[in-house]
Amino acid sequence: MAWSTARVLGDPNARLYLAGVLVSGFGDSAFSLAAGVWVKTRTGSDALAGTVAAGMWLALLLGPPLGGVADRVDRRRLLVGVNLALAAVMAAAATGHVWLVFAALALVGAGAVLIGAAEAALLPAVVPAGLRGDFNGLTRTVTEGMKLVAPAVGASMFTWLGGPSVALLNAATFAAAAVAFARLRPHPPRPEAADPAPAATAPVLGNRELRALILVAAAAMIASSLSSSATFALLDALHRPPAFAGVLTAAQGLGSVAGGLLAGTLMRRLGERGYSALGLLLFTAGALCRVTFWTWPAVAGSVLIGLGLPAPLIAAVTALQRLIPERLLGRAAATANSLMFAPTGPALLLGGAMAASLDYRVQTVAAAALAATAVWTLRLGRSPSSTPPPARPRAPAGHSLPFAQRRRNRKAGRRTT
Repeated sequence: MAWSTARVLGDPNARLYLAGVLVSGFGDSAFSLAAGVWVKTRTGSDALAGTVAAGMWLALLLGPPLGGVADRVDRRRLLVGVNLALAAVMAAAATGHVWLVFAALALVGAGAVLIGAAEAALLPAVVPAGLRGDFNGLTRTVTEGMKLVAPAVGASMFTWLGGPSVALLNAATFAAAAVAFARLRPHPPRPEAADPAPAATAPVLGNRELRALILVAAAAMIASSLSSSATFALLDALHRPPAFAGVLTAAQGLGSVAGGLLAGTLMRRLGERGYSALGLLLFTAGALCRVTFWTWPAVAGSVLIGLGLPAPLIAAVTALQRLIPERLLGRAAATANSLMFAPTGPALLLGGAMAASLDYRVQTVAAAALAATAVWTLRLGRSPSSTPPPARPRAPAGHSLPFAQRRRNRKAGRRTT
């Protein structure tokens, strides 16, 4: 694991790519918490504060058309341009007008779709195929690691300096990401045969293996939403204060960091399907641990959820980069992200309704059952190996294979006597 990580970090392009992901992810995570608090303090409305991130989620529904942009322009320049534009948007939001905060988050959501598509499409020109599993896992580790640190930084800055300081921090991280991506020197793409562009979902849903992995990843995100929306009801059952949710979140984040670091090694040993299934099994075990009325099993369950949840996502992204032609990767990546992440919004609403009317264990067990069903689906849908069997040796002209083999054996026997 350490050797593969060192190989990834030893590549200058990979380091720059990860630096861009790290700094922009830090700013987004810091601002995501501060934005809701900012709107709450300015308006006093719980409803407005609760819906402040809705624009970011709605942008996922525009994934296919936005992702197609990444297939028609230079991807490195697109990353630089979008990050600079979002830096300007966040600087404008620092003026403090509430409507600007909502508009900024909606634009950041659309920009995130574009950035994600361009990053995924650019990756094959940056990272060798044999290291993409390690790289995707490392990217997930960086993303989850930022979620552990950045919200606390954002909350502290908001408390001491106010909301505009967090918006300016996010603007600075977008600008830093633009600098990192501008310094990338990707390898030129290999020429591919030109053919008519397929429909937006055809490259993703038309491949049986990729379709299975993406739909299973979507099921994992739905299960995660059901489980996470029961967190505060779980804390009531544990007789813990609401602030203890931070402990569970940190435990899950630590599990996600470890899971991302193990991704490449496990994928090489188990394959993409096996790795995805293992992650879903870990998630199932973690969700069932949270059904108990004791604190430590609940914390351990959060760690297991963190270990397992990234696996279906990393497996699906790695398979996408392996199976989709580079010229279609932008649109395919955005479509895959929409399919995997867009269901989380409705699932959170469903989970909230279940938490209000049912015992929290019902939806927690439902989340575990959904993840276990996804494992079973992977097993049932296992396709035969795509590697063709070795060709049988052809017999010499005029002889059948068994007779020719017997004659060779007789000659070998005479030579040894």
